[in-house]
Amino acid sequence: MKGRYLLINILTVWLATINCAYAATTTTVYNSGILVLVFIGFVALVVVVQMIPAIITLMGMIKGLVKGSTEKTAEVEASK
Repeated sequence: MKGRYLLINILTVWLATINCAYAATTTTVYNSGILVLVFIGFVALVVVVQMIPAIITLMGMIKGLVKGSTEKTAEVEASK
C-alpha cells in the first residue's frame, strides 16, 4: 500500500515540474516561386488520378467477397 502511495506521489511531483514546450520562432517567409506550386499541384493531381482505379478495384473485390460463391458444387458418386 505504501508503495502505491509512493508511486502516486512521485508521478504527481514529476508531472507538476514539467515545463511547457515552446515552438521555435523563425522569421523565414515561404518564398518559393509559382513553378514549385504548379509542380506540387501536378503531383497531387497524379496521386488522385491513380487512386480512382485503385478504389474501383477495391470496391469490386469487396463486392466479390460479400456476394460469395453462388455456384453449387457437383457431387459425384463413385461406382462400385
